[in-house]
Amino acid sequence: MQKIMAASGIASRRKAEEIIAAGRVTLNGKVVTEQGAKADPRQDEICVDGKPLKRPERQVYFLLNKPKGYMTTVSDPEGRPTVMDLLPRRMERVYPVGRLDYASEGLLLMTNDGALAQKLMKAGSHVPKMYRVKVSGKPEEKAIARLRAGVTIELADGRRVKTSPATIRLAEDGSKGRGEQANPWYEVTLIEGRNRQIRRMFEHVGHHVEKIKRVQLGPLVLDVEPGKFRELTNREVEELKKLAGEG
Repeated sequence: MQKIMAASGIASRRKAEEIIAAGRVTLNGKVVTEQGAKADPRQDEICVDGKPLKRPERQVYFLLNKPKGYMTTVSDPEGRPTVMDLLPRRMERVYPVGRLDYASEGLLLMTNDGALAQKLMKAGSHVPKMYRVKVSGKPEEKAIARLRAGVTIELADGRRVKTSPATIRLAEDGSKGRGEQANPWYEVTLIEGRNRQIRRMFEHVGHHVEKIKRVQLGPLVLDVEPGKFRELTNREVEELKKLAGEG
C-alpha cells in the first residue's frame, strides 16, 4: 500500500507508512493500518483522509505507419498535419517515440510510457532500427564501406559527431538504361538515431537520399498500411523493454 501511495505522489514511502499507521487510509471503504497491505490501484479504491487516490493511467503502445507529409510532433506551429491526426481522439493520450522527418515514412512507436520512451530515444540505446533508403545515383562500394565503418557528420546545432558502425546492404539495384542514372534502394540498420542521420551520412559520400522508410524497430516490424496503426502485443512490449534495459 505504501508503495502505491508513494508512486501516486501523495507522500514519500516513509511518510505513507506513518499515514497508514495513523488510520487515515481506507481500502474499498475499510480502514487499513497494517503495513504492507496488498491492493490493486487500477481496481481498488484507496482513499487518504477520505479523498481517493488518482488511478494510474493505463499504459498503451501502438505501432503507426507514418506517411510522408506528417510531422512527428504533437502539434505544429505552422499548421501542418501531425501524426496525432492519424489517431482517434477517444484514444488514451500517447506521444511519438523518436522522430521521422516530414518527408520520411514508416514505423513509428506511439506510447504514454514515458520511462520506456526516454530509454529508447537515447542515441546509445543500441536498439536496432532498419530503414529502406532510396539514393540518387549509385555510390561506389568504397563509399558504402566508409558508411558501414562510421563517418563524421555535422548536426543541426553545428556539432560534429562520428556515426556508429552501420549495416548496409543493397536491396534493389535500381539500374536503368544506358546513360540513365541508377537510383538504388539500400537496407540500412542503425543502432543510434540522430536527427536526419541517414540523409547526412549519404550526403557525406556525395549522394542525395530521395526516400526513407523505417521498416523495423527492435522486435517491431512494419505490417500495417500507411496512415494505419495497431496495438502492440504483450510479447512485443516485453521484448522492447528488455532491449531498452527494463527487462
